Order: sequence, then structure tokens, then C-alpha cells
Amino acid sequence: MHTDTERCVRAVQSKDARFDGWFFTAVLTTRIYCRPSCPVVPPKVENMTFYPSAAACQQAGFRACKRCRPDTTPGSPEWNARADSVARAMRLIRDGVVDREGVPGLAARLGYSARQIERQLLAELGAGPLALARAQRAQTARLLIETTGLPMAEVAFAAGFSSIRTFNDTVREVFALAPGELRSRAARSTTPSPTPGVIALRLPYRAPLNPTNLFGHLAATAVPGVEEWRDGAYRRTLTLGHGHGIVALTPHPDHIGCRLLLTDPRDLTLAISRCRWLLDLDADPVAVDDQLRSDPLLAPLVDKAPGRRVPRTVDGAEFAVRAVLGQQVSTAAARTHAARLVAAHGLPVDDPEGGLSHLFPTPEALAGLDPEQLALPRSRRTTLTTLVTALADGALRLGTDTDWEEARVELAALPGFGPWTVDVIAMRALGDPDAFLPTDLGIRRAAEELGLPSTPAALTARAAAWRPWRAYAVQYLWTVDDHPINHLPV
Repeated sequence: MHTDTERCVRAVQSKDARFDGWFFTAVLTTRIYCRPSCPVVPPKVENMTFYPSAAACQQAGFRACKRCRPDTTPGSPEWNARADSVARAMRLIRDGVVDREGVPGLAARLGYSARQIERQLLAELGAGPLALARAQRAQTARLLIETTGLPMAEVAFAAGFSSIRTFNDTVREVFALAPGELRSRAARSTTPSPTPGVIALRLPYRAPLNPTNLFGHLAATAVPGVEEWRDGAYRRTLTLGHGHGIVALTPHPDHIGCRLLLTDPRDLTLAISRCRWLLDLDADPVAVDDQLRSDPLLAPLVDKAPGRRVPRTVDGAEFAVRAVLGQQVSTAAARTHAARLVAAHGLPVDDPEGGLSHLFPTPEALAGLDPEQLALPRSRRTTLTTLVTALADGALRLGTDTDWEEARVELAALPGFGPWTVDVIAMRALGDPDAFLPTDLGIRRAAEELGLPSTPAALTARAAAWRPWRAYAVQYLWTVDDHPINHLPV
């Protein structure tokens, strides 16, 4: 979008927050860059230039605006709606892969050479993987500086910097303030977290956001010991790169409140990325809802409660296991099966607030389970053990960087995996915005009540007009049935 100068200028002059994250405005006279919705008086048109990423702005020598903080904008929705190599690379960079494995590790995961990845990212984002990772490290450092009391040396290494000098230079260059000045400014305007070790921050999103189906779904399907709804917040344990964590996510009118307790602060970037992915916070709800409103039978559902998101997962392998446990049983029965698995094979953790007790077991931990101990039909035991074996030995990968169509083929080849299981994993674990569930009982009931075709083939044909947002159409169709997933817990 940044190449459409006329459209970008209109967005800046109208301070349209819908375009935050789509592009960034760099001001030639002040050498700062802003988000489109920056509250200051817009610069003259001849002084504006536009970039596709914050990293490209920084690489061109511009500093982040202290007023609108463009480094904290929601991510571009393009990376959630696409499955090509650039989108997958951006999701991996967001997860901190470059910091942990370098550019060669990023390229190896994508199956390309480092030179090819560099060229593709430069063409679309104006910055290579190192510059994009540097911009993310700067944002992580800022969060740690402003929300924790960690010494600056610990902040530097936790944010992914290789040296304290590089950390200091980068913070000064990006924010035009020294690390100590950032902390002093934050101390005057923020209230420290009452719980020692807890990192409290805000997760921005594009409005509107309807929290009822999003948090209602997560709370209704919560696995005891791993997840819970408490005091208006969804809480769960997280398995991360250097340790584990506990997160509490609370919906607010203009942001999601996020409280993180980490065993290792180096996992902050990954934890934030997982939480944003879980809640689908980088989506563009206006584009989605406008497309779905074009169907006169869907339009009333969209108008009644716009801004629905797709509830995802923090771990693709975990969700695949839970999808198998939930085949042809009620939500309550699926929770019971998962809770037994967690109690037997999950890693115990300490929760200072109580309520959470385990991490969800990894595929490696489940690889040696005795299928005879599972209270499941024999065919589903085979399905589960085959899935776990494929995940544990690396034959099947279900991450944010996974190619959607390849994963569908691999999942469909496993015993006991029908279209519903494959597509619900594609929708919630892989993030495919066009995944569709025409055989789902709730979808078929909604179709009958709304006057849509009720047979899977006919409904799929009608849903072609909803592409590429059929996963969001599923969220609206599920609201026709009065199910707990559609309501925030009292």
C-alpha cells in the first residue's frame, strides 16, 4: 500500500487508525516516522514519504515518533492472510527466530537460501531479515525498560542484543533517547505491577474487536490446569524457548491487557507473538466484515456484532492433539480427556495466583504414552498415537511458518483425519483465514436457520463469495446457536 501515495496521504490527513501497521509515514524535515493516526498536525504532503515497515524507516535514518509510538502498532494483516514465503518469514521473525537461529536458520525453515529470503523481504518491506529483527529487538527492549525493573544489562540480552553497546546505540538511534531516559519517562506515566516479576503491557488491535466469541471460546474449551477464566481474564501456561510462562489476557475497549510472568525474560518477544496470534490481533476486521456483508444472509449477523476474530492457539501441536480428543464428543468431554492427558504427562509449574498447575504435554512427552490407558475408542487411540509420533519425529510440523496446503495434505494422510479435523486445525492452529467447516454440526444448523444451503457441497459453493475470509464467516455462523463459546463467562 505504501506505493499508493494519494491513498496514504488521505489516510494520514484523516488520522485513520485502520491503516496503522499497513504503512508508516516518514517526515523528511523532522526525520521522524509516525503511524497514520498520529495525533499531531499532519506534515505537508511534499514532506511525506511512505515505507512498508518500521524497520525500513529506521534503516533510512528516521526515528520513532515519541507521541504516537509507531513501533507499537498492530502488525500488518497481510502476514496473517498469506501463506507465501514472505508472510511465513515475517511470522518467524515475529517469533524471534532470527535472534535465536540467525538468517541461515530462518532460510532453512522456509526451504530457501539466505540470499533469496533477503531479496524477497527487501522487495516487499524495504528491509532485510536482520533489519526487521533489529526493529523488533528495539521494541522488546523498550517494553522491558518501561515495564520492569531489570538492570539494563539484563534487558539488553533478554531483548536479543549481542552486546550492551549495541543495545545502547540501537535504543538511542531508534527512539532518540538513552535507555535510562526511557525508563525515567515511563516511571512518571505508568504504575508498576503490584506482583514482582510480572510484565504488564497493552496489546493494540484494529477496531472493532468483539471479545464475546473470542474469549468465550477460549474459556468454554479451557483445559483444567492449563487454562482458566478468572476475574475477567483468560489465563494459561505457555511453553516457550528458554522456559515457561503464565499469561493473563483481559479485554478492554481499546486494547488487550496482558500480564506475563516468565521464567526467562528472553522469551518476551515469543510470548507476545504467541498472545497476539492466539487472539488474532493483527486482523483487519473492517476488510473482513465488508466482504461478508456482501451476502445479504450474513449481513445481519455482521451488523449485530462486528469485529469477530478467529480464536487460535499458542501451540499448533497442542491444538492438533486437542482436536483429535474432541472428535465426535461434547466440549465438556473433550476438556475431560485433555485434562487427564495433562495430569499424566504435563510438566508441573508453580502459579503464584493458583489455578494453573501444568504445561500442556509436548509431542515428545506424549510419544511414549500407553494407548491402552486412554479412555478413547480404539480407532481414536490409533489416530492420536500416529499424530503424536509424526509431530515428535518432525515428519509433521504445525507452526506459524507451515505451508497451509502442504499441512492439509499431510494431515489428511493420517488415519482418522477427516475434512472437519483437517480444516479446524488449519483455521485455529495454522491461521488460514479461509478455512471452512461445512460439515460442522453448528454450521449446518446455522445454515438451515438462515436459509443458506445446508448440505456441505452446496454450502461450500455458496461460501465461495466469502473468500478469503471463510474462517471469519464460521465465527459469525456459530453465533446463531446459543452455545457457551459465544458468551463471556460471568
